[in-house]
This record gives sequence, structure tokens and C-alpha cells, in this order.
Amino acid sequence: MPQYYVENNHQAIISPSVFEEAQHQMAARHSGKNRASSTGVFSSRIKCADCGGWYGSKVWHSNSKYRKTIWQCNHKFDGGEKCGTPHLDEETIKQLFLKAANAIFAEKDGVREDYDSIKDTLFGTAELETERLRLQEEMNVVAELIEQCVAENARVALDQTEYQKKYDGLAGRFNRAKGRLSEVSQAITERQAKREKIGRFVSALEKRDGPLTEFNEDDWYSLVEYATVYSREDIRFTFKNGMEIKA
Repeated sequence: MPQYYVENNHQAIISPSVFEEAQHQMAARHSGKNRASSTGVFSSRIKCADCGGWYGSKVWHSNSKYRKTIWQCNHKFDGGEKCGTPHLDEETIKQLFLKAANAIFAEKDGVREDYDSIKDTLFGTAELETERLRLQEEMNVVAELIEQCVAENARVALDQTEYQKKYDGLAGRFNRAKGRLSEVSQAITERQAKREKIGRFVSALEKRDGPLTEFNEDDWYSLVEYATVYSREDIRFTFKNGMEIKA
């Protein structure tokens, strides 16, 4: 017999938006060349414009007083053609972040207005929720029809070819609705997660009264999606709301 879940029957352990954000993080940490990691504050947050790979940390002069940590493309020396993007020291990354963050702080009123004007259009879920309810009702109806079909076959000597044809038709109808329901539910969760993420970003901007004067990990994590390195003079920060600022 087809089985299905009843959604929103009890309070979730974690919110759908947090769950969706976790799924994106897990997907990013797949095995392979460009897998994401979080071994440091800048891990999987600095991208090479040449190959699209992430920067990783390297320690220079590890046994001397000149020891320092630098970040460079993890695939800079892969194969015969190396990436042309430069390495960056941590202090440079921090200063560039402060410059880019302060540039977006200066535009925070416009960022809020833009978010308020588009949030219902880009992140609204009313139509999807209506479709989800219709699909759930469709599955309930079809499940009852399948139960009736099976019960009738148990009571009456039906033509098994016709019975199987009827059963397969109902099962196919159920599975199509179930598949679409999964797609719609995923789309709703993704929109809710994006809306909440950008909402948190806008709130973080509004709480800031003045410019940033020193690097703080909380600011870095709450504001920046990633930075892309094109050259030493061209490093662009993509913020949580999708805005890109050249530092």
C-alpha cells in the first residue's frame, strides 16, 4: 500500500530554514576537487576566480619568528597549468573585509528598502502552499481509492488483468502527486531559508551604528557568503543578500 507523511503534525525539533541551510552545507561538503570544509574562519569562504576552487591555508616559516599563515588556491599547482590568482595573508583578508563591509553599511537604508520591495515576490510561498495542500488532499483521495480497490479484489473474483491495470493507474497517480509534493515542499523550504538568511543579514546591518574598525568573526560569518579573488587588486566580496562589493 502507498505510504505518505503527515506534515506539520507536531512541532519541529529545528526550524525548516535551519534544516535547509544545513542541507546546503552538507551538499557543499561533497567529496571531490571543490569540496567545502570549515577548518578555519576563512575555509570555503575565499574562491579562486581562475578555477572556481576554494583557497586553503598554508603555514610559511613554521619554525622561525617569521611564521605566518597565508591562503592560496588549493589547486594552484595542480596539473601543468597553475592558477594565476595570488596568495593572501590573513591580515590582508581582514582589512579588505572591513573595507567591503563598511561600503555596504553605507548603503544599509537602500539594502533594507530593496529587501522590503522584493521579499514577497522572491520569497513568497502562498501559491506553493496552496498547491501543497491540493497535492496532500489528492494523495489522501487516491490512497482511499487504492484501499477500496484492494479490498474489492479480496472480496470479489475480479479479472486480475483489469484489476492490475486499475491498481497501477491509481498507484501511478499517487506517485506523481507524491513526487510533485516533494518538489513543492523543497521549494517552500528553500524560499523560507533564503528569506530568513537575508532577513538576518539586513537586521545585522541595521544594528550597526558606525563603521567596523576591527575584524570580528561574528561579523564575518553573518555578513559574507564568500570572497572571490581575481587578482591582488581585484577581490570581490559577495554578501548574504547577493550584493557584490569590490574591496
